[in-house]
Amino acid sequence: MIRLSTGIPEFDKLIEGGIPQGFFVAITGEPGTGKTIFSLHFIAEGLKEGDLCIYVTTEESRDSIIRQAKQFGWDFEEYIEKKLIIIDALMKEKNDEWSLTELTPEELINKIVEAKQKLGYGRARLVIDSVSALFLDKPAMARKISYQLKRVLNKWNFTIYATSQYAITTSQAFGFGVEHVADGIIRFMRRIRDGELKRYIIIEKMRQTDHDKHVWEIDIQKGKGLVLKGKLEKRKEDYALPEKVIKMILEAEKKKNEEI
Repeated sequence: MIRLSTGIPEFDKLIEGGIPQGFFVAITGEPGTGKTIFSLHFIAEGLKEGDLCIYVTTEESRDSIIRQAKQFGWDFEEYIEKKLIIIDALMKEKNDEWSLTELTPEELINKIVEAKQKLGYGRARLVIDSVSALFLDKPAMARKISYQLKRVLNKWNFTIYATSQYAITTSQAFGFGVEHVADGIIRFMRRIRDGELKRYIIIEKMRQTDHDKHVWEIDIQKGKGLVLKGKLEKRKEDYALPEKVIKMILEAEKKKNEEI
């Protein structure tokens, strides 16, 4: 099996060397957890290996993506329209060849295919950041849209990252169907511990791969990008019953005792 490096050697070790070529991988999590930086690693590594790369940005401008990459030592500008095309679906510039004026699955697929034809034949990496923008107002369509993207784009020799947002208030995905369609699921999380923001990552699914099952703490470092700090030790929360379940059990016991 051919595997593509994520651009983070320590993470590659957790998935038997990398992402299987041709996979559709869901990168899920709340805002600010590291999904975009994780995706930039994937593209930077692809450029380094000579792959064709397409990055679709729906929540930031093209310039913002380029600036972020520079913070971690990746100069995307030198590859533009040679090995890399960044499709801007946020700014909607009419005179920009690689800007989407309307964000629909059909328009997005057509523009991605057009970009692949422009770059030419060869192995390709694709990031859609984020795919949630396609169905924020119709989450029930998430599975159908995700399947449409996977079915059509896999014919073009893509290995795909599709980032998916989670709501801060409910921790629910905007379109859970993405995860059903995905060949792999990499979930990002954040928590406040002792007054400090902590970020975590876990591989929940990776087909054809004996992947790591632990939660790992991560950090984002200037000049490096995403760094694994270490896996978490088992905590009470990992094996204790949820508070809601405990409450139901206690109420049932109380009712039973009252009846007796």
